[in-house]
Parts: sequence; C-alpha cells; structure tokens
Amino acid sequence: DGCIKAVGQADVIRNQFSEATFERIIDCSGKCVLPGLVDAHTHPVWAGDRVHEFAMKLAGASYMEIHQAGGGIHFTVEHTRKATEDELFTTFQHRLERMLRAGSTLVECKSGYGLNLETELKMLRVIERAKKSMDIGISSTYCGAHAVPKGKTATEATDDIINNHLPKLKELKLSGEIHVNNIDVFCEKGVFDLESTRRILQAGKDIGLQINFHGDELHPMKSAELGAELGARAISHLEEVSDEGIVAMARAKCAAVLLPTTAYMLRLKQPQARKMLEEGVIVALGSDFNPNAYCFSMPMVMHLACVNMKMSMNEALAAATINAAYALGKSDTHGSLEVGKQGDLLVINASRWEHLIYQFGGHEALINYVIIKGKVVYENERCETMSSY
Repeated sequence: DGCIKAVGQADVIRNQFSEATFERIIDCSGKCVLPGLVDAHTHPVWAGDRVHEFAMKLAGASYMEIHQAGGGIHFTVEHTRKATEDELFTTFQHRLERMLRAGSTLVECKSGYGLNLETELKMLRVIERAKKSMDIGISSTYCGAHAVPKGKTATEATDDIINNHLPKLKELKLSGEIHVNNIDVFCEKGVFDLESTRRILQAGKDIGLQINFHGDELHPMKSAELGAELGARAISHLEEVSDEGIVAMARAKCAAVLLPTTAYMLRLKQPQARKMLEEGVIVALGSDFNPNAYCFSMPMVMHLACVNMKMSMNEALAAATINAAYALGKSDTHGSLEVGKQGDLLVINASRWEHLIYQFGGHEALINYVIIKGKVVYENERCETMSSY
C-alpha cells in the first residue's frame, strides 16, 4: 500500500520478514536512508523567466522598485495569462522532475500569477493535472492575492476574490474538478494590508482551506499576530516579524516557513531562525522556487539555512522534513520514517547523512535513490560508479 511496514535494527527486521518475498532489494551498505524532503513553499507554475531582472537586482534595484517599473510579479502575470494550459503544464512538469531529483517528495505549489479568475483557475488545473499524473506529492495553494492586479485597488481585488474567486473554487471542489489545500495572501505594505488579508484568509478558511500565507517580509505588518489569531497552519517569510508575533506563533502552533533563498537573492536581513527556535516555534523550510528565486534544491536551502540563519544541520533536516510536512498539514503521513507513514525516502551515497548539507550543491552525485510510496521514482547511476568523497 506504499506505506512503511517496519523500522528498526537489521536483525529484528530480517527475522520479522524471514518468510517474505520482495520485488526488489536495494543494498544500502555504507549509505544513509532519510525521509523524502518536503518543500513547504514554491511558485512553480508560470511562463516567461525574469533572468533580465537579476542584472537589475545586482545593480542595486530593490524588489519594490522592479515591481513598480512593471517587472516582478506583473511581468510574470502577463506571460502566464498568454500561455496555454498545455504550455504551463509542460514547464511545470520539468520543474517538478528537477525538484524530485534534488530529493523533494512532497511540494507545496501555489497559483498566483493570474490575478484574474480565469488564469488562476488555469494554474490550479495545471497543478491538479500534475497531482493526478506524477509521483511527487503536491499540496496545492490558491494565491490569487499575490499582488493587486493592474487597474484595481486592493479593496476591489479583495472583493473580487471573496465574491467571485472563492465561490468558484468551492463549486469546483464540490464537483471534484479541483482540490485546493491552502489559501495564501501576500500581506505587505503597498500590496494587501492587514484588514484585506484578514478578510480573504477568513473567507478561504470558511470554505475549508488551510491558512498558509506570506507575511512580514519587507515591512513589519503584524502578520504573525494575525495568523496566530486566525488559526493559520503556517506563515512564510517573516524577515520583519515582531517579537510578539514570534511568541503568538509559538503559542498557536503556527509553523514558520523560512525561505533563506529569498533573503539571499534580495539581500534582505535573514529571518530570525534562532530566536524562533528558542521561543518554541515550529520552523520549516521552503525553496520559494519562483522567477525571482530560481532554486529547485532543498539540500541547497538547508545549507543556506545553516550558514546564513545559524541553524544546526539537525534543525535544518527537521525543518525540511517533518516540520515542513506539518506546515502543509501532512505530518501524520509524511516527513519521517515511521511505521504506517507513506514510504517516501532518499538513499544517500555517503556514510553520513550530513553530506547532503555539507556538499553545497552536491546533491546531484549524492542522492542515489528517490522512493515515493515505496516505489523507486529516480535512480542515479552516477552514484554507483563513484564514491561520494
């Protein structure tokens, strides 16, 4: 059934299964077995890359300056609106395959480059198609409030989402066409303020979606306090979170999805991972894969978390497995090697698992097997011919 049947000492397991026959046996001598990695925050469905903006960023343009010059999210929205569903699906499929080869077995995937009902639904249909046709696990997120569409005020955009987008999502959920798991809003100065964010998140919660949103990234917005109050499952970014917000999240068991790639790319101050951990917040990690932070690799994210956010390797591994699964409401089935949980695992070509973090960008020669629901979905031949050192 794709679930783990036993975990323990080799001799105990040999005795337990002495009569059993197996379709396949993998020799993991001298290797490590880890839970499949969970990427708790990505924006992987879009058309039109923003490689030209990278040069602008390097020359000192801020995120909001690029946004106001018609770049950023609006540039991607224009290209995504023009792309066909099939075009979006093909690129999305390739991106998910790259994430899988880097060890991710469960990925949160957002819409949010449509900003109108038609394109948002197109993106969600693309995510639904991948859920049905691919091995990788997907938690889908409606992120229609990713930016205020051109020609609308934030209040008008909020009303449109509450009166038109969410009722349509509810209808499609009931008919079984689209199953969305989470609702997201970019709560930020000049985008959606605290009151608009509250209205959208509450309306999403009312139709059965988990709250999982962007908060306190560029300016302190009291997003963490709002999320704790609304019973949010997770809040992402939190570079500018207040001390009170951290305490409120810890009390509410609301996960903090930290994104070291974003702070690195935008040269922002790093999220306060240490303070959050000390206060008892459930800290998770995500790649924030999007046209602004083009990173597929959770091992690289873990490395950045350790170096730039001062997390230990154990903390980073927990944040990229069990805690990231918790942030998606999936920690009862994913994120650790326990009997009864889904058989999602990695076999690492190294005698110590820490090589996955220590070898910066080295996952391509380290990840020997990726297994989902007990089935080998990726086998890396390079590992058989070389030692990991």
